[in-house]
Amino acid sequence: MFIKICGITREEDALLAVALGADALGFVFAPSKRQVAIDRVRDITRRLPPEILTLGVFRDELPDRVVDIVHRAGLGGAQLHGHETAAQTREVRSRVPLVVKAFAAGHPGLSDLGNYGADMVLVDSATPGSGQVFDWSLAEDAPRSGHRVLLAGGLTPDNVAGAIHRVRPWGVDVSTGVEQAPGVKDAVKLRAFIENARVAAPATEEPDDAEAPSPLYDWEEDRSS
Repeated sequence: MFIKICGITREEDALLAVALGADALGFVFAPSKRQVAIDRVRDITRRLPPEILTLGVFRDELPDRVVDIVHRAGLGGAQLHGHETAAQTREVRSRVPLVVKAFAAGHPGLSDLGNYGADMVLVDSATPGSGQVFDWSLAEDAPRSGHRVLLAGGLTPDNVAGAIHRVRPWGVDVSTGVEQAPGVKDAVKLRAFIENARVAAPATEEPDDAEAPSPLYDWEEDRSS
């Protein structure tokens, strides 16, 4: 089970999440209570182990700006969380190591994932970062063949196992559900979330397309080159 902790604003939270077993961290550059400066993110990413995937989260930003921030902040990729077109998503992906494209559950773009060229797809609530749980049945129909599906939207330590059993995603993404205040993570909630997600992991499946590339492998290769 791939676990991403999003909305990181502090170095101590980043290091704690990694120590507890998170696979990826997200840093929000879109307007948000959790928005962080490029210099701060760069200082944090320099302290992280190279195997940790770091993503900048953007919403309706110009591709050139996304690419510039990813490189300046020392990030491993971009998460596009707005109304980015397939062409814009492909442009970003051609210039950064890895791209996650986010859609609200039930969005028509979920039926056209191949055209976006993203390494992972994130299925979220209609209001990202709100901490609101959406109808998980809307995510059950997200295409799986050849796609790594991350589930977000109102996940908490208490409901993550049920969400995993219901939706069977490749990974989960949490922000609000492990906070004590916006941008400040709660150590107890972080530990419980990661542990509960790991316990539920045996019920999940890998994408059934054997030809699908491993995004983490591609990211490591690009980072080392």
